[in-house]
Amino acid sequence: MENLKVGIAGLGRIGKIHLNNLLQMQNVDISAAMDPDEEAQKYAKSKGVKLVFKTYKELLNVHEINALIICTPTDTHADYVELAALAGKHVFCEKPLDLNIKRVIEVLEIIKKTKIKLMIGFNRRFDKEFYRVKKRILNGDIGDPHLVKITSRDPSPPPLSYIKHSGGLFLDMTVHDFDMARFIVEKEVEEVYARGAVLTDKKISEVGDIDTAVIILKYTDSSMAVIDNSRKASYGYDQRLEVFGSKGMLQGNNIFQDNHSFYNEKGVESSLPMNFFLDRYAEAYIFEIKSFIGSLINNSSVSVNGKDGLESLRIGLAAKKSLLENRPIKLNEIET
Repeated sequence: MENLKVGIAGLGRIGKIHLNNLLQMQNVDISAAMDPDEEAQKYAKSKGVKLVFKTYKELLNVHEINALIICTPTDTHADYVELAALAGKHVFCEKPLDLNIKRVIEVLEIIKKTKIKLMIGFNRRFDKEFYRVKKRILNGDIGDPHLVKITSRDPSPPPLSYIKHSGGLFLDMTVHDFDMARFIVEKEVEEVYARGAVLTDKKISEVGDIDTAVIILKYTDSSMAVIDNSRKASYGYDQRLEVFGSKGMLQGNNIFQDNHSFYNEKGVESSLPMNFFLDRYAEAYIFEIKSFIGSLINNSSVSVNGKDGLESLRIGLAAKKSLLENRPIKLNEIET
């Protein structure tokens, strides 16, 4: 079988991860890459990418490319995906597709018309811990799921320059948890109630955001999910979930720096959780991009589609509205 010809747009932190993972895969050729930054261009060349460009237009004009991996800044995603679809190229795009719901819907209409495959980058779905939990839920091990609890805390806040343009905590951080809340029990959210505060860095309030939050989601069957977030956990990257059901409970826990424990008369010492998302989800990124490539090779449905991205955005916008208006928000209040 002829190898897939893949192009990468954006060679920042995530773009480099995807580039290196794709280079390890059979049936894939990295035909071209683009990034306006010269150092990023040099990086791609050092990895053996022959065609390296400064602009997306140049990348898109490489006709042999079958699929594009889009890892550029958020405000470029919708335009880049639209252009790729109109050029007949399949797309993997890091979340979010856009922060404006109308713009997302416009792009998804183009995806539908052109019939290209679009996968959105929600890497946590591919984490082994969480996937095992989901598999056992689907197997009926805990009966009917009643409560989902998700903890997601970062070791430190991102730069204020990032927060200013990210859409805020609910759209740059909690959006992963909103996706997980839907994914883990395969239920749709009906209502959102959010509370939040600035408790770690007052400068975050100056750019109109929060750093600590609790969100309650009500599913359409009246079961619930509770999410807690913090932009600063002193002990590392804290990623856990729990699903309680009519027959039992399942947990997906942190991955630690190592598994040793020390016991003495004073107590027990053990390692801290991993301190960065690229370490915690290194394997998940591999499985994620393999899933996308597999859908192209097998002509099967992608595992995270445009609707998944749209629904997570809607929940995030509902959370922002709930925080602002101090009331539960029905998801049907968020325009589609």
